[in-house]
Amino acid sequence: MRVTSSSSNYKKSGLVWSSKGSEAAAAMGKKGSRRVSFIFIFIISLLCLVGLGVFVPVLALLPPLSSYSHNHHHHPILPYPKRVNSRKFEIADDKFWKDGQAFRIIGGDLHYFRVLPEYWDDRLLRAKALGLNTKAGTFNFDGIADLVSYLKHCQKHGFLVTLRPGPYICAEWDLGGFPPWLLAIEPALKLRSSDPAYLQLVEKWWGTLLPKVAPYLYENGGPIIMVQIENEYGSYGNDKAYLHHIVGLTRYHLGNDIILYTTDGGSRETLEKGTIRGDAVFSAVDFTTGDNPWPIFELQKEFNAPGKSPPLSAEFYTGWLTHWGEKIAQTDADFTASALETILSRNGSAVLYMAHGGTNFGFYNGANTGANESDYKPDLTSYDYDAPIRETGDINNAKYKALRRVIEKYTAESLPAVPPDNEKIGYGSIHLTKTGSLLDMLHHFDVVESENPIPMESVGQMFGFLLYVTEYAAKDADNGGILSIPKVHDRAQVLISCSSERNGGRPTFVGTIERWSNQRLSLPNTNCVSSISLFILVENTGRLNYGPYIFDRKGILSSVYLDGRVLHKWKMYKIPFANLNAIPKTNPIIQASYSVLFDISARKKLKEKYVNVSKEPAFYVGQFHIDKEDQIKDTFVSLNGWSKGIVTVNNFNVGRFWPSVGPQCNLYVPAPILKLGENVVVIFELESPNPELVVNFVDQPDFTCGSSKRNFHHEL
Repeated sequence: MRVTSSSSNYKKSGLVWSSKGSEAAAAMGKKGSRRVSFIFIFIISLLCLVGLGVFVPVLALLPPLSSYSHNHHHHPILPYPKRVNSRKFEIADDKFWKDGQAFRIIGGDLHYFRVLPEYWDDRLLRAKALGLNTKAGTFNFDGIADLVSYLKHCQKHGFLVTLRPGPYICAEWDLGGFPPWLLAIEPALKLRSSDPAYLQLVEKWWGTLLPKVAPYLYENGGPIIMVQIENEYGSYGNDKAYLHHIVGLTRYHLGNDIILYTTDGGSRETLEKGTIRGDAVFSAVDFTTGDNPWPIFELQKEFNAPGKSPPLSAEFYTGWLTHWGEKIAQTDADFTASALETILSRNGSAVLYMAHGGTNFGFYNGANTGANESDYKPDLTSYDYDAPIRETGDINNAKYKALRRVIEKYTAESLPAVPPDNEKIGYGSIHLTKTGSLLDMLHHFDVVESENPIPMESVGQMFGFLLYVTEYAAKDADNGGILSIPKVHDRAQVLISCSSERNGGRPTFVGTIERWSNQRLSLPNTNCVSSISLFILVENTGRLNYGPYIFDRKGILSSVYLDGRVLHKWKMYKIPFANLNAIPKTNPIIQASYSVLFDISARKKLKEKYVNVSKEPAFYVGQFHIDKEDQIKDTFVSLNGWSKGIVTVNNFNVGRFWPSVGPQCNLYVPAPILKLGENVVVIFELESPNPELVVNFVDQPDFTCGSSKRNFHHEL
C-alpha cells in the first residue's frame, strides 16, 4: 500500500478483498462492454503463522537455488496434476479473459486473519453484496489460520481468488507477515533478498504452503486465478535475482499456466525496481486514490509485453489506517466512489484496499516509521480502515452505498441483496478485582539469565512483554542516579524496589523510556541500605511492516547504563500472554485470575475502591453472565479511565488498549468469543487502573479518546 504523509512516505502491502498475510485473491469481473458480467473475486494474503522457530519440514527435496533462476527453461516437476478440464484464466489484448470471455476484476481485500472464522461467511456475503468478485487469503493452518478452509469458503460463495503468498505481505501486520523468530537467526538474515540463508527458509515454507494451494488453482477446478510475487518490492529493493528466484520457485510448485503478477507504486522508479520485464510476470500498479489513474496505466504498459497490460489498480484505497496518537482516519464516501468510477468507466479493474479491515487481535498489529527508525508509529488494535464494510461487518453507511452504486453500474448481473447489520449489545458495567501484581508472580514465569540484556526474539518471547531484572548496590547511586537505555524497542516501564524500605520492598514507579523519545530517567534516592532491584518491563508494541527498517528486533537492544556505568547480570522473565493460535495449555496468569475470581473472600472485595499507590503492572479480573443464547451478540469493552494494557475475554486476546493516547477507546469483542453463562474478563494494566475498577460493555465503537497530538495523515 502506498502512503503519503506530511512527515514521511511509506507503502503498505496490497491487500484485496479477503485477508492479508500470505495469500491474496483479486476481485475480478467480466469485461467487454461498459457493463460486464462478473464473478466475485477475493484477494488472499498469507501470513507466516509458524511455530517457535521451526519450519514445517519440506515435503520433497528441491533443486539447488540456481535451478530457479530466470534462465532455467526445463519444465518443472509438478506435485499436483496440471489440469482437470478446460478452465482457463489468461491475459490477451490488454484484457483479462476467463474461459474465453473478457473479464474485469472488481475485487477487495478482507484479511481472513483479522476476522474470526465464525464470521468468514458473514463478511464474504457482505463483500458479495457490494459487488466484489475477487478475494484475498495465512503457517499454523489451524483455526484463524486455516487457509484451505478459507479458500473453500471463497469458492462456496462464488469468489475468484488472487493469492498473495508473499513471502512478504506488509498488510500492517507484525513484521509484514514474516515470523519474528527469523530475527533471532545469526548471522542476521537479509530479508527480501537473494541471501541464500533467507531463500532456503522461503523454499521450506513454500514447499509446505504451495502444494496445499495447488489443488485450488483455477485450471484445477479451484478459485485461484492469479498469484502475486512478493509485494511492492520496488519500494524496498532492487534485487532482480531474488525476484526471479521467487518466480522460479512458484512455477516449480504451481506450474506454468497460472498468471503470476507483481504490484508496485505507479512511478517509473518503483516499476523499474519491482517488475520483471516480458510476458512471464504481469505488472500491476497501485497509486493514491486522488491520482489520475490513466497516465499511470499507460506507464504500466511499458513494463508489460504488448497486449499483456490490462489496467489494474491492485490496491484501490477506500480509507486509511490509524496509528496510536492520531485522529481516526476518515475519507469522503463520494470522493472515493468517484475515483473508483474513473477506473471502471474505461474498463479498468480495481481491488479495494480495504473492503473490510477487521481487527488486529492479539499482538499482531504492525507499525510504521517516518523519517527515521525512532519515528515509530504503532497501529491501533482496530483495523477498521474506514472501509465500506466496517470492523463489525456493518454496511449501513455512506461509503458502502456509494461504492455499491458505482460497481452496480458496470456489472451486467444484479447484485445480491444487502444483508442487515449484525445486532450489537451492551452488557453494562463489570466490576473487577485485582488478582496480583506482575512482580509478585515472577516465580510462575520462565526465566533466562545473561550477563547482558538479550532481545526478545533471542529469549524466545516473540510477542507481548519481557521483564528485565537486575540489582545494583545502593552506594552506587547515592543520589538516585541517571538511568539510560540507548536502544529499546518499544516501550520500557521502569520500577525500583528496596527490601529494607518501610513499605516492605514494594516497587516504586520511576517512568517510561520510549523508542520514539528515548529520554533518560532520574532514579529517586531510596536511602536503601541493601541492594536495589531494577525492573524494566519492555512491551513489543508491534514490529515494523514496511520500509527500510523492517528488521525490527524487540526488547532491550543495547547496554543499560546507570550514571554511565554498564549494568550486568540480568534475569529476563517471559510473560506468558497468549497470542492468536498460540494458547498455552497452562497459563499462570489465567489460573491466578480464575482462582481469585471464584474465591469467596475476593468476591467481597469486588466493589471496593482501588487505591493506587504506584503505577505498578497488575492483573484484574471480572465476570458477567449471559442468560440466553439470543443474548450472545457482538459488543465492545470500553477502557475509559484505564491507562494502557491488554484485555482477554474467555482467554481470547482481544488486543491492546491505550485510551490516554487514543483515539481508540473501546475494543471490539465479536460474539463467537462469548458463551452462555459466565464470561471472564482479564485485564493486564501497565500503570493505573480505573479508580472504580470498572469496565463497561457497550454497543458502539468509540474513537474519541486521547489528545491526538500526533497528526499524521495521508493526502488523497
